Amino acid sequence: MSQAGPVPPPDLLTAARAAPGFMPDDEGRALYEAARAVTVPGPLLEIGSWMGKSALYLAAAARETGRQVVTVDHHRGSEEHQPGWEYHDPSLVDPAVGLVDTLPRFRRTIADAGAEDVVLAVVARSEVLAPLWSTPLALLFLDGSHTEESARRDQDAWVAKVAVDGTLAIHDVFPDPADGGQAPFGVYSRVLASGEFTEMPGTGSLRLLRRG
Repeated sequence: MSQAGPVPPPDLLTAARAAPGFMPDDEGRALYEAARAVTVPGPLLEIGSWMGKSALYLAAAARETGRQVVTVDHHRGSEEHQPGWEYHDPSLVDPAVGLVDTLPRFRRTIADAGAEDVVLAVVARSEVLAPLWSTPLALLFLDGSHTEESARRDQDAWVAKVAVDGTLAIHDVFPDPADGGQAPFGVYSRVLASGEFTEMPGTGSLRLLRRG
């Protein structure tokens, strides 16, 4: 009796929908389509990975277009994930150091989806990595910590690295303060006001800008 072969990995978009995280599928699909449509060379880079949901939407596009996805996250969680805050999950705390650690869950998400060949994880604060990074980006996805200070820091560190005709995607952009925090909206507004980017159709809280 022959043994069954290895179980094939799931379709990456299906895996992305099932992965833990906060991105609605319509916004994830829009991110996938934007990444798939970029024509300039370069990697897809995201700031803020959490457990890998958005990375899989990007990975689906990367696999189809022969690119790599680079994810940048310190994996210690944002402010809202810390003890006493709204989205704190005690199961994510590493008891050896007493700090949130989402890296094991992220790695499991990517491995279970069979996406380790296209997703490269960099465990670092984005502002620490940025001075070491020189490759123009085909797409930059900003979805890190949403405090005003950290959002401005990510903008200052990374937006200039988007290639001409490349795409900048910004998540959780809420013009109305009643709908959510204003830091990503501030980044979106400042980038658009710079005149270096033009807006493309977005979906939900996902804004898409192309560098001219």
